[in-house]
Amino acid sequence: NSPSPGTWEAARNCCHEASCMTKQLILCAIVSLISLIFLCLAWEFWLAPVRSGGSALGLKALPLLLPLFGILHGRRYTHQWASFLALAYITEGVVRATSDVGTSRWLAVAELVLALVFFLSCIFYARETGKPPVGAGDTPPA
Repeated sequence: NSPSPGTWEAARNCCHEASCMTKQLILCAIVSLISLIFLCLAWEFWLAPVRSGGSALGLKALPLLLPLFGILHGRRYTHQWASFLALAYITEGVVRATSDVGTSRWLAVAELVLALVFFLSCIFYARETGKPPVGAGDTPPA
């Protein structure tokens, strides 16, 4: 009564797809986080600063540096707490997209999109890496 080779192949492919999904989520988190850092800096220092010559609001990029190392290394715990950090940038994006005008409004929309992508990729990465792989607790029938 051993399982057919097709059954084991399907299980292997399923695990491979989960691994592929995890890699895509890490890549999304990395790209969105780094893009968000550069956007915050460019927005407040060059593109549309609150005051000419730059603004101290550019320092809002500093908290985004805290999870960078852990995100780059795929640490689950970092993805978990960084998702909470992303909520502050989502909030700022919503507020400034609805209250600012001109270039600043479009930069706020870009911040909102990047922060949402970062948030979603972090929570889904934490979810995907938190559960055991398919069939991990199962033993093949003898």
